[in-house]
Amino acid sequence: MATPEVFVVRFHLRRRIEEFELKHKRHLTLVELSAATGIVRPTLSLMLAPRPMNTTTNNLAKLCEFFGCGMGDLVEYIPEPKDDAAK
Repeated sequence: MATPEVFVVRFHLRRRIEEFELKHKRHLTLVELSAATGIVRPTLSLMLAPRPMNTTTNNLAKLCEFFGCGMGDLVEYIPEPKDDAAK
């Protein structure tokens, strides 16, 4: 049986979008977010997916600026579990 992938960094973009929508009482599309940040929509879509992906710090900074949040509000570091069998 294959070992499941370990997510080292988790994006909280969906949470930021939901908070924006509640605060502004309107829907925020990825097209609108893309236009406002300059980040292409496919990259935003990948950040919403449950799979690991890489992005640039420039993209993260643009999202933090748009949402008025800190880096820790947008991404979370998930430590990989220690492999006790390797000891």
